[in-house]
Amino acid sequence: MTDPIIKFENVAKRFGDIRVLEGLDFTVNRGEKVTIIGPSGSGKSTILRILMTLEDVSDGIVWVDGTPLWHEGAAGALKPAGEAHLHKMRTKLGMVFQSFNLFPHMSILRNITEAPVQVLGLSKPDARARAMDLLEMVGLADQAGKFPHQLSGGQQQRVAIARALAMRPEILLFDEPTSALDPELVGEVQEVIRKLAEEHDLTMLLVTHEMRFAREISDRVCFIDAGAIREQGPPEDLFTNPKEARTQQFLQAVLAD
Repeated sequence: MTDPIIKFENVAKRFGDIRVLEGLDFTVNRGEKVTIIGPSGSGKSTILRILMTLEDVSDGIVWVDGTPLWHEGAAGALKPAGEAHLHKMRTKLGMVFQSFNLFPHMSILRNITEAPVQVLGLSKPDARARAMDLLEMVGLADQAGKFPHQLSGGQQQRVAIARALAMRPEILLFDEPTSALDPELVGEVQEVIRKLAEEHDLTMLLVTHEMRFAREISDRVCFIDAGAIREQGPPEDLFTNPKEARTQQFLQAVLAD
């Protein structure tokens, strides 16, 4: 039985004359771990940015947990969503960016507690307790008093994961979470994400260029090209026996690298 928590229905995204997504139909079920792969400029990160309300849609409807994301209304009379609706919907999702996006003037602890206090109304002691639990989970409880510039890139990205989890999202999005890291730091971040996937029932949507990691972590892998899903399936099927010529061409190129 399927239980869609994310659903794109005939979604288009255009920047002037440039079509990034065109007629995209895409579903993620509750608790599913889905990875999106594809060439640069194919629309991978745009899907995540639309979900985080960083980019709107040109056409189509995006549903999150059964509610339109970019629209509101009823009885077929949907209209563009107002800020109050978008604010409410954002609480369902957390995102980990490739460039960490930590506040440089705040301690690691405050980076994690700020949004739960300001947005969720959590008390400072409760936010602190939640943050310390999450820092323990990502192996950084002893770094709570430091500032981002005092941590390695891998440590900063682990803090960013803890910060996203502090909002208790139903859906966690990862946009190339290891692409800005030195190669020797990639493994520590992947290990945290792997642990999340194995031990928690979060819905996870991951964009990555790390094919081996995508194969390990995913329930389903989607290959996107020119703004549309060209092929998708269990990782073993897609990586060992891709059906589409374009998927075969892409995988041969990236796996050769």
